[in-house]
Amino acid sequence: MKTQHLFSLLLQRPLKWVIVCVLIFTGCQTEPIADENQESEQLQSSEHLQKKKSIPLVEVSSDGFNFYAPDQIPFGWTTFRYNNESHHPHFFVLEKMPEGYDVSNSINEVVPSFQNGMYYIMDGDWTNALAAFGNLPAWYSQVVIIGGPGMVSPETSAVASAYLDPGTYVIECYVKLPDGTFHTTLGMIDQIVVTDEDNNQAEPQADFEVTISSANGITLPSNILPGQRTFAVHFQDQTVHDNFLGHDVHLVKLDDNADLTELDAWMNWAAPAGLAGHGPEGVTFIGGTQEAPAGTTTYFSALLKPGNYALVAEVPSPTSKGMLQTFTVPAN
Repeated sequence: MKTQHLFSLLLQRPLKWVIVCVLIFTGCQTEPIADENQESEQLQSSEHLQKKKSIPLVEVSSDGFNFYAPDQIPFGWTTFRYNNESHHPHFFVLEKMPEGYDVSNSINEVVPSFQNGMYYIMDGDWTNALAAFGNLPAWYSQVVIIGGPGMVSPETSAVASAYLDPGTYVIECYVKLPDGTFHTTLGMIDQIVVTDEDNNQAEPQADFEVTISSANGITLPSNILPGQRTFAVHFQDQTVHDNFLGHDVHLVKLDDNADLTELDAWMNWAAPAGLAGHGPEGVTFIGGTQEAPAGTTTYFSALLKPGNYALVAEVPSPTSKGMLQTFTVPAN
């Protein structure tokens, strides 16, 4: 998961936080896109990004608690379209593995520790949670997160771009069932090998620039217009928040009954109800980008219709950190 600085932090935090930090690694699953209009819109979104930036499109999908993804892709700027053909919200993070490690190491050495620890946390048993997390392998501290599509609501698709160096990447979804079972435990974990063949693609060009930092939160332009739009997300810094995650950016469509307080609370995976179940009422997740290292830029594309939206980070209390920002897309 998203905690490359985990082991150094373990030495600096009280025991209770040690437990919380280790929960971050587990994952996600899905079923079919039924709305042809929505599917067409998402196809237009990805084609818009491809045409505008000449980036190869990599298709990833889920129809249960699983991923269908290519085994290998060339390195360079790459666009993923993630088709969530299921009844659960999902995403996937791109985790660059240390040399010599692959998805089997994650499945056998990491996922069980996180899942057992999460179950103990759900029961309020911090002592046994700590014991479960003590099995986390040392190599996990070398995992680096390099973006990936943000949260995607059921029967919805998302498009995101990142620069990938050659290496082995694990993709996973660690959204939870209400009982604390990570989607990763249910099978939402896979790997993609990025080869040393150059895809020779240029960096995307954005319609809108977004920045995120621990000091200033999420900043975005005030004139976001409707249509097929691509956002650049500039990570001015990266830090480990109270849930031992870095910050990221998720795009949300807000209905009239959307409760921002509920959304704010749901984005904290470390809370028993955080990232669990189907998500808050009145919100539709339509992508975004997972975290990336300080000084890097990732991209996401979406079809924006007139209405109300938000950009939100997967951190505890994003509103208090300036990391839940709303905006309105006008009719014209």
